Amino acid sequence: QQTRLTAGMGHALSLRINALQNTDERRAEGVPTGPAKVAIEQATASIDQTTLERFRAAQVILEKALADDADNVDLQVALAAFQLRGIQMAWYPTEERETVETSIGAIMARALRAQPDYIPVLEAHCRYLSTTNRFVESLVACGKVLARDPWDGIALYLIGLSQVFLGRFDDALATFKQADSFDTPPVARWTWAIGAGFTYLLMGRAEEALPWLQRSIAITSASGRTHLLLAAAYQQLGRVAEARATMTKALELRPGSTTLNVPAPTKNTSPVYLQASERIVSLMAAAGLPEK
Repeated sequence: QQTRLTAGMGHALSLRINALQNTDERRAEGVPTGPAKVAIEQATASIDQTTLERFRAAQVILEKALADDADNVDLQVALAAFQLRGIQMAWYPTEERETVETSIGAIMARALRAQPDYIPVLEAHCRYLSTTNRFVESLVACGKVLARDPWDGIALYLIGLSQVFLGRFDDALATFKQADSFDTPPVARWTWAIGAGFTYLLMGRAEEALPWLQRSIAITSASGRTHLLLAAAYQQLGRVAEARATMTKALELRPGSTTLNVPAPTKNTSPVYLQASERIVSLMAAAGLPEK
């Protein structure tokens, strides 16, 4: 409780101080104002339930706002962050992914030139590198966020993901648990829960994965990814009926999921991760995930 109280105050103060250091006269209070503020708030409200329909609505809101205010850095990084979430959730068709990644890269380059020390810009860059499988670079970029805000749970989650894909499971688990101990920002708390559950599964420790995955679903139930992992955990533990029921729910949330498209892209991932990931996909298949 003391750790979370400290993190709750420290995170807010870090963001506030950083915003004041990177503000202009239009944002004298250190936060977006006017139409940009409204657009970001409405987009965030639209996607809080993490569904495809809400994601599309949020993207339209931000694209229209940015068209009216092309130099607004807050809108640039907000749109980049939402598009990156769409890639992570596999909401863009495979054939569109490269185009979207290129567009995000251009946005990030502009934002970094404009405000290279602004936490939202650095956080979006950290996410961009992680999502595009540039894991070593991502660790450095995310470290820049933590240098300005040690309690940034989103940066910690992304560091944990990079550590997972590099095969550093013990390090990743410690990172996700640190993010959980801080619990800031609260909107991201489902992510480090799925991160810890995923890491335990990669380590073959399904029993320990269960409470993390169940908590992630209790916070945000619509992603589908967590249900896939939970089904694998039940399958490993021999709880076959629960595994199949959970997989049925996962396929409702993520129709079209198969053993071919569920795994993350393998570029720059370690052999240690690949071997563990293949075992998890096999468990998902046994629980009812279609092969094609």
